[in-house]
Amino acid sequence: MVKAKLPKKTVRVFKFTGGLVGPSLPMLGPVADGGTIVASTAPGCWGPMITPKFKGGHEVTQPVAVAGAEVGDAIAIRIRRIKVTSSATASGTMTFVEGRYMGDPFVARKCSQCGTVNPPTKVVGIGREAIHCAVCGAEANPFRVPSGYTIVFDDARALAVTVDQGVANRLAETASDVAVLPADSEQHSILSLALADIPGVISRLRPFIGNIGTTPAIDMPDSHNAGDFGQFLIKAPHEYGITKEKLEHRTDGHLDIDSVRAGAVLICPVKVKGGGVYVGDMHAMQGDGEIAGHTTDVSGEATLEVHVIKGLTLEGPILLPPAEDLPFLARPMSKAELGQARKLALECKQAYLEEALPTQVVGSGANLNDAADNGLERMARLMEMSVDEVKNRVTISGAVEIGRLPGVVTISMLCPAKQLEKLGIASLVKEQYGL
Repeated sequence: MVKAKLPKKTVRVFKFTGGLVGPSLPMLGPVADGGTIVASTAPGCWGPMITPKFKGGHEVTQPVAVAGAEVGDAIAIRIRRIKVTSSATASGTMTFVEGRYMGDPFVARKCSQCGTVNPPTKVVGIGREAIHCAVCGAEANPFRVPSGYTIVFDDARALAVTVDQGVANRLAETASDVAVLPADSEQHSILSLALADIPGVISRLRPFIGNIGTTPAIDMPDSHNAGDFGQFLIKAPHEYGITKEKLEHRTDGHLDIDSVRAGAVLICPVKVKGGGVYVGDMHAMQGDGEIAGHTTDVSGEATLEVHVIKGLTLEGPILLPPAEDLPFLARPMSKAELGQARKLALECKQAYLEEALPTQVVGSGANLNDAADNGLERMARLMEMSVDEVKNRVTISGAVEIGRLPGVVTISMLCPAKQLEKLGIASLVKEQYGL
């Protein structure tokens, strides 16, 4: 008889999944309910994208089971700390190279010369054509960078500057060391491409986690665990092709919402036993929308505290961002504002005033309109309201904000406290905002 593993207060994660998430992947842990996950993360997006053996566009950590988490529950993930360890990275806009993939260049890559599917590759020299097939030697990067940059960070990880070609070339010579790739990471560093089209740009760091959440109910590429990128899987001509209906098994872990940073709480659906919390795709900074398609992927360390919420069945994540990241209309009312509201209600003989608390629901879809509709419908089901009522409330006490193009948004709203009590999260919301 195999004994069940006892929950641990802290689970440290150093290994990665090769671009996949799903129930077939073994989990670490379990970590105790209320315990801590410390994850060493590898860059997402460009590094995995130029590493054709990967079957997804990211390199996320091995999932961790949370003790007591059953299908139909939720897991609240408190992001306690994010530390950027890379001293530089590179990024840019993207195009595809025809003939080097089968339907999806993020998943089903192939060598256009020898035909090897998801071929092993090696870095030969530096520059945009440095990725070569290890089988036949042909150049094998399925992506091109029309406009790219290399960016360096100060020691405090507070400011950043894009560099010229000479600096980019020097950094490319020791790309893996500069990126501080974790020991078990298998990606090529994007720094090897020596991108330097826009030198001298100054920016601030504001790190956050682009791909974080719980394991979906089916295996899928990690970058496609969302309603927009997941569209590429529908009827795809590779092993991860699915029907439109099966996309509902996603957990929307690939968020790219810049307020998923230290101080935020992300409440995620449990769709497999144990939940399977994973993390990856840390970014140094990003404007809303990730308009270039990609941003500054970095190595780092994330410290997460996890709590099981029994019986809270979710379709996708609820986000409680840091207070300063809430839209103006969705911020909690101050004591002075509540006093003024009572006075106004009394003057016009309005007997009832609702107690309301800020909550964000994530929506995703093929485009921003579909994502907004998805988020509004999710909010309506959670709040037990009509979509029309949610639209009215979001208009006067909330906002719709873009997480990522083409289709991830947040729906923010001051929600009735009574309904949040019913869902079992009112105390969590009040704690988050000091109420």
